[in-house]
Amino acid sequence: MGLNVYLSGEIHTDWRDQIIDGAEGLDVTFNSPVTDHGASDDCGVAILGAETNKYWHDHKGAMVNAIRTRKGIADADVVVVRFGDKYKQWNAAFDAGYAAALGKSLIVLHGPDHQHALKEVDAAALAVAEEPVQVVEILRYVLTGKLPR
Repeated sequence: MGLNVYLSGEIHTDWRDQIIDGAEGLDVTFNSPVTDHGASDDCGVAILGAETNKYWHDHKGAMVNAIRTRKGIADADVVVVRFGDKYKQWNAAFDAGYAAALGKSLIVLHGPDHQHALKEVDAAALAVAEEPVQVVEILRYVLTGKLPR
């Protein structure tokens, strides 16, 4: 039994790499949004044409990115959504809600400082982890039935 895992959320730290590296040897395929911040912001105008109004610039990018995000979440067995400490990730909250609405197995990843602010998001999750290694151990347990060493 393999897993298709979508890694959503903040793009300013290496949490995705930690999970991917930690899951080496497990039957897991990973997918994620575009993590190049500039490319993600500008994809809409680069493909569909320039906008003088910043709202429409951002709107085009959000819509194009949503195609990738919706496909990735729809195809996933497990969705991991990371909320970082430094930036507000409103898109991560949407991704968590979308995954929950589709009945996906949702793992939320954030530090203790976000517990109150994310209580509703956490309530939709099957697990709430604080560290990427905990996500790896959940994936290992799901695939092998083995507890951490």
